[in-house]
Amino acid sequence: MHCTERPATAQATMAAGWCTPLAGAALLMLLSGCSQPPAVTAPAVPAEAPPAAARSGAAPVPPAAPGPATAPPKAAAPRRAAPARGWDEWRRQAAQQLVAANAGRTYDGVPPEPLLAIPVLEVELNADGSVRRVGVLRRPGQAHDTVQLAIDAVHRAAPFAPVSHLPRPWKYTETFLFADDRRFKPRTLD
Repeated sequence: MHCTERPATAQATMAAGWCTPLAGAALLMLLSGCSQPPAVTAPAVPAEAPPAAARSGAAPVPPAAPGPATAPPKAAAPRRAAPARGWDEWRRQAAQQLVAANAGRTYDGVPPEPLLAIPVLEVELNADGSVRRVGVLRRPGQAHDTVQLAIDAVHRAAPFAPVSHLPRPWKYTETFLFADDRRFKPRTLD
Protein backbone atom coordinates (compact mmCIF):
# COMPACT_ATOMS: atom_id res chain seq x y z
CA MET A 1 0.00 0.00 0.00
CA HIS A 2 1.29 3.44 -0.88
CA CYS A 3 1.29 6.27 1.64
CA THR A 4 -1.23 8.19 -0.43
CA GLU A 5 -3.86 5.38 -0.60
CA ARG A 6 -6.71 5.21 1.90
CA PRO A 7 -6.78 2.07 4.10
CA ALA A 8 -9.83 -0.20 3.76
CA THR A 9 -9.77 -1.84 7.23
CA ALA A 10 -8.92 -0.88 10.79
CA GLN A 11 -5.79 -3.02 10.68
CA ALA A 12 -4.72 -1.24 7.50
CA THR A 13 -5.45 2.10 9.18
CA MET A 14 -3.02 1.22 11.95
CA ALA A 15 -0.35 0.20 9.43
CA ALA A 16 -0.96 3.39 7.41
CA GLY A 17 -0.34 5.47 10.52
CA TRP A 18 3.23 4.17 10.53
CA CYS A 19 3.77 4.90 6.84
CA THR A 20 4.58 8.58 7.20
CA PRO A 21 6.99 8.28 10.17
CA LEU A 22 8.75 5.31 8.53
CA ALA A 23 9.12 7.17 5.26
CA GLY A 24 10.51 10.17 7.13
CA ALA A 25 12.99 8.00 9.04
CA ALA A 26 14.10 6.27 5.83
CA LEU A 27 14.56 9.63 4.13
CA LEU A 28 16.56 10.92 7.10
CA MET A 29 18.85 7.86 7.00
CA LEU A 30 19.37 8.27 3.24
CA LEU A 31 20.20 11.94 3.53
CA SER A 32 22.60 11.37 6.40
CA GLY A 33 24.55 9.09 4.08
CA CYS A 34 25.03 11.99 1.67
CA SER A 35 27.43 13.86 3.92
CA GLN A 36 31.09 13.66 3.00
CA PRO A 37 33.11 11.26 5.17
CA PRO A 38 36.19 12.64 6.89
CA ALA A 39 39.36 12.45 4.87
CA VAL A 40 41.57 9.48 5.71
CA THR A 41 45.23 10.28 6.01
CA ALA A 42 47.97 7.73 6.39
CA PRO A 43 50.05 8.13 9.54
CA ALA A 44 53.47 9.58 9.00
CA VAL A 45 56.16 6.90 9.17
CA PRO A 46 59.78 8.00 9.55
CA ALA A 47 61.72 6.59 6.62
CA GLU A 48 65.07 6.37 8.40
CA ALA A 49 64.05 4.99 11.80
CA PRO A 50 64.52 1.20 12.03
CA PRO A 51 61.51 -0.74 13.34
CA ALA A 52 61.49 -1.52 17.04
CA ALA A 53 61.46 -5.26 16.26
CA ALA A 54 64.78 -4.95 14.40
CA ARG A 55 66.38 -3.16 17.37
CA SER A 56 65.14 -5.68 19.91
CA GLY A 57 66.06 -8.76 17.88
CA ALA A 58 62.45 -9.98 17.67
CA ALA A 59 60.92 -11.21 14.43
CA PRO A 60 60.02 -8.32 12.14
CA VAL A 61 56.35 -7.44 11.90
CA PRO A 62 55.09 -6.52 8.43
CA PRO A 63 53.84 -2.94 8.20
CA ALA A 64 50.10 -2.41 8.33
CA ALA A 65 48.36 -1.96 5.04
CA PRO A 66 47.62 1.67 4.34
CA GLY A 67 44.01 2.81 4.51
CA PRO A 68 41.95 3.40 1.41
CA ALA A 69 43.68 5.90 -0.82
CA THR A 70 41.75 8.91 -1.94
CA ALA A 71 41.85 9.64 -5.64
CA PRO A 72 43.84 12.72 -6.60
CA PRO A 73 41.67 15.60 -7.74
CA LYS A 74 40.96 15.48 -11.45
CA ALA A 75 41.84 18.38 -13.66
CA ALA A 76 38.84 20.32 -14.78
CA ALA A 77 37.75 19.45 -18.29
CA PRO A 78 38.31 22.30 -20.68
CA ARG A 79 35.15 24.29 -21.14
CA ARG A 80 33.86 24.50 -24.65
CA ALA A 81 32.81 27.95 -25.70
CA ALA A 82 29.17 28.49 -26.62
CA PRO A 83 28.40 27.48 -30.21
CA ALA A 84 29.50 30.16 -32.63
CA ARG A 85 26.72 32.21 -34.18
CA GLY A 86 28.53 32.59 -37.49
CA TRP A 87 31.67 31.71 -39.39
CA ASP A 88 33.62 34.79 -38.18
CA GLU A 89 33.05 33.90 -34.54
CA TRP A 90 33.80 30.22 -35.26
CA ARG A 91 37.10 31.13 -37.02
CA ARG A 92 38.16 33.19 -34.01
CA GLN A 93 37.45 30.28 -31.65
CA ALA A 94 39.32 27.90 -33.98
CA ALA A 95 42.33 30.25 -34.09
CA GLN A 96 42.36 30.43 -30.29
CA GLN A 97 42.22 26.62 -30.18
CA LEU A 98 45.14 26.47 -32.65
CA VAL A 99 47.23 28.62 -30.32
CA ALA A 100 46.22 26.65 -27.21
CA ALA A 101 46.99 23.28 -28.82
CA ASN A 102 50.38 24.47 -30.10
CA ALA A 103 51.85 26.07 -27.00
CA GLY A 104 55.52 26.84 -27.54
CA ARG A 105 55.04 26.87 -31.31
CA THR A 106 53.15 30.17 -31.41
CA TYR A 107 53.74 33.77 -30.51
CA ASP A 108 51.43 36.64 -29.68
CA GLY A 109 51.73 40.34 -30.10
CA VAL A 110 52.70 42.23 -33.22
CA PRO A 111 54.13 40.02 -35.99
CA PRO A 112 57.79 40.77 -36.73
CA GLU A 113 58.87 42.42 -39.96
CA PRO A 114 59.79 40.83 -42.24
CA LEU A 115 57.98 37.53 -41.70
CA LEU A 116 59.77 34.30 -42.58
CA ALA A 117 56.81 32.72 -44.40
CA ILE A 118 53.05 33.11 -44.86
CA PRO A 119 51.39 29.82 -45.85
CA VAL A 120 47.60 29.86 -46.33
CA LEU A 121 45.57 26.71 -45.66
CA GLU A 122 42.00 25.76 -46.49
CA VAL A 123 40.61 23.41 -43.83
CA GLU A 124 37.57 21.34 -44.78
CA LEU A 125 35.58 20.04 -41.82
CA ASN A 126 33.04 17.35 -40.96
CA ALA A 127 29.84 18.31 -39.13
CA ASP A 128 31.35 17.34 -35.76
CA GLY A 129 34.36 19.66 -36.23
CA SER A 130 36.86 16.96 -37.18
CA VAL A 131 39.20 17.72 -40.06
CA ARG A 132 38.21 16.16 -43.37
CA ARG A 133 40.93 17.66 -45.58
CA VAL A 134 43.64 20.32 -45.44
CA GLY A 135 44.57 22.03 -48.69
CA VAL A 136 47.33 24.53 -49.38
CA LEU A 137 46.11 27.75 -51.03
CA ARG A 138 49.45 29.57 -50.85
CA ARG A 139 52.95 28.16 -50.53
CA PRO A 140 55.68 30.55 -49.38
CA GLY A 141 58.62 31.24 -51.68
CA GLN A 142 61.06 30.34 -48.92
CA ALA A 143 60.93 28.19 -45.78
CA HIS A 144 58.83 25.52 -47.50
CA ASP A 145 58.79 23.46 -44.28
CA THR A 146 56.41 25.98 -42.71
CA VAL A 147 53.56 24.55 -44.83
CA GLN A 148 53.92 21.19 -43.09
CA LEU A 149 54.33 22.91 -39.71
CA ALA A 150 51.00 24.68 -40.30
CA ILE A 151 49.25 21.47 -41.41
CA ASP A 152 50.56 19.66 -38.32
CA ALA A 153 49.33 22.51 -36.11
CA VAL A 154 45.81 22.15 -37.53
CA HIS A 155 45.79 18.41 -36.86
CA ARG A 156 47.07 18.93 -33.29
CA ALA A 157 44.25 21.38 -32.59
CA ALA A 158 41.51 19.16 -34.06
CA PRO A 159 38.73 18.41 -33.46
CA PHE A 160 37.31 21.90 -33.54
CA ALA A 161 33.85 22.97 -32.39
CA PRO A 162 30.98 21.40 -34.35
CA VAL A 163 29.95 23.26 -37.51
CA SER A 164 26.70 21.46 -38.33
CA HIS A 165 24.66 24.54 -37.38
CA LEU A 166 26.66 26.79 -39.73
CA PRO A 167 25.94 27.18 -43.45
CA ARG A 168 27.79 24.93 -45.89
CA PRO A 169 30.43 24.52 -47.19
CA TRP A 170 32.09 23.58 -43.92
CA LYS A 171 35.54 24.95 -44.67
CA TYR A 172 37.59 27.93 -43.68
CA THR A 173 40.94 29.46 -44.55
CA GLU A 174 43.67 30.39 -42.12
CA THR A 175 46.80 32.36 -42.81
CA PHE A 176 49.83 31.46 -40.72
CA LEU A 177 52.29 34.27 -39.94
CA PHE A 178 55.65 32.58 -39.30
CA ALA A 179 58.50 34.40 -37.56
CA ASP A 180 62.20 33.58 -38.08
CA ASP A 181 62.17 31.07 -35.20
CA ARG A 182 59.39 29.14 -37.04
CA ARG A 183 56.76 30.01 -34.45
CA PHE A 184 53.45 31.17 -35.92
CA LYS A 185 50.45 33.32 -35.23
CA PRO A 186 47.08 32.76 -36.95
CA ARG A 187 46.21 35.91 -38.87
CA THR A 188 42.66 35.66 -37.53
CA LEU A 189 44.03 36.73 -34.13
CA ASP A 190 46.10 39.60 -35.56
